[in-house]
Amino acid sequence: MEKPSPKTVYENLNDLEKVDVVTSARYRQLAQAVLADPAISEAMRQNIAERLQQANHLLALKTVDGDESY
Repeated sequence: MEKPSPKTVYENLNDLEKVDVVTSARYRQLAQAVLADPAISEAMRQNIAERLQQANHLLALKTVDGDESY
């Protein structure tokens, strides 16, 4: 599988609520990979980190139903 560009990873983080759970997890995993890559500019990694933190905060606030988990 081809690794998406950091810009694509950043944009995908906007769609976490619109995609299925598996795709959302994949987007988060790709974001973590970008954050760990020193070849990516610090500014881009900071932007991705902020967007990922916002998404994680929203996920933490989400009400979980009886048979759901996260």
